[in-house]
Amino acid sequence: MYPNNSNNPPYPPYNQAPQYPPQYPPQQGAPSACPYPTQQPGYPQPGGYPSAVPPYPQQQQYAPQGYPSAVPQAGYPPAGGYGSAPAYPPSPFGQAQPYPPATAYGQQQAPQGYPLQASAYPTVQGYPTQAAAYPTQVQASQQFAPLSQGHAAPAMSHQQMEGSPSIRPLANFNPTADAEGLRKAMKGFGTNEKAIIDILTKRTDPQRQQITVAYKACYGKDLIKDLKSELGGKLEDVIISLMTPRIDYLAKMIHKAISGIGTKESLLVDCLCTASNMEIRAICAAYQKLFNTLLERDLKGDTSGHFMRLLVSICTGSRSEDTYVNQAMAAEDAQKLLQAGEKKWGTDESVFNMILATRSYSHLRMVFHEYERISGHGFERAIQSEFSGDVQTGMMAIVKCSKNRADYFAMRLHESMAGMGTKDNDLIFLIVSRADIDLGSVAAEYHRKYNKALASDISGDTSGDYKKVLLGILGM
Repeated sequence: MYPNNSNNPPYPPYNQAPQYPPQYPPQQGAPSACPYPTQQPGYPQPGGYPSAVPPYPQQQQYAPQGYPSAVPQAGYPPAGGYGSAPAYPPSPFGQAQPYPPATAYGQQQAPQGYPLQASAYPTVQGYPTQAAAYPTQVQASQQFAPLSQGHAAPAMSHQQMEGSPSIRPLANFNPTADAEGLRKAMKGFGTNEKAIIDILTKRTDPQRQQITVAYKACYGKDLIKDLKSELGGKLEDVIISLMTPRIDYLAKMIHKAISGIGTKESLLVDCLCTASNMEIRAICAAYQKLFNTLLERDLKGDTSGHFMRLLVSICTGSRSEDTYVNQAMAAEDAQKLLQAGEKKWGTDESVFNMILATRSYSHLRMVFHEYERISGHGFERAIQSEFSGDVQTGMMAIVKCSKNRADYFAMRLHESMAGMGTKDNDLIFLIVSRADIDLGSVAAEYHRKYNKALASDISGDTSGDYKKVLLGILGM
């Protein structure tokens, strides 16, 4: 309500036509009457309000009754609040704080004198833990209780799953310098085999391929052909295998295993039953590119029976890669395997094939644990009693690799050197194919398993440059 002035009535007579009031408050130099058109009666005349009215509104005129007038001060909010009352509660040291102290999440603190505000969100304790929401799932990397407690079997460690290679990338790698070194080693009279071994056994597969490209760029010659012409015997076999891109090398070894008279089934098992989905798909693509035919077609033509069906299933690359394990499903699979094998007159091979070829390695480890719990013995015993021949070899490879892949290849290396003579082709394949993957882990597992160093057994079974190149790949 505007202040009352006895000299001017608050509203004009009804029969007088008013105009819009002048600009309010009046400003110097502004016209006395506003140039808006005339409006209908009922509005005050231009002079209906006093010209000396102070600017509207003055804060002093509208301060709430019972509170002292606000005193403008610098900053916001005023340090002293209204009057003498502090804006915020004093600190324990008697000094006013511009803001209240920070509190933990979910515990908001109100200024002194006011009730505490309820938190908009419940505290962390208000939510159940996630593990309770999924009682039957266990992450693959989790370490579980022993078998006797009826829980999951111990999970494969990171090193057991990923492995440690024996050849690591060379720092400050220069493919042109290596190409020059190889050219010098092969140029002129004689060949410097030591220089070739020192260079190629200390470079990873991708680095070796870069050396091949640099060699052709520098000299216009094919490095593989020059190496074949300068080397011979087992040294040549190792070096040429080492210079072949790993996936192409695996595809060529599979083709070699199924070509000609007879089939090298153990080589097929080493290449396929131990491979990941990514490796399987890459091998199938390389095989088709190199030999202009499908790997599945050649496998069907050179293998048969349950072993053929196992390999064809694996070649689809359809193994689950889920990192979680459903304990109830694992127990169900274990029961299926028991009913299809030891509890059945005869064997339902399709159940074994389906579970071993499609379930993840994490899931399989749980299945084997559940099988041991309900049968009283390990799953390997069931395979040995229900199967024989190549299919037994393939299934045993899957079981061992699901538990510890390095342990499987340590076993295979030991078999290649055990007894009379050395199975050189197997030894070369195992050393070369695992060098960039997990040969370091395989060597450690070999020592643990047989209480002998892998390098020591290789030195005892080989000699000359052949021994030097194998030991060089091992990092000796």
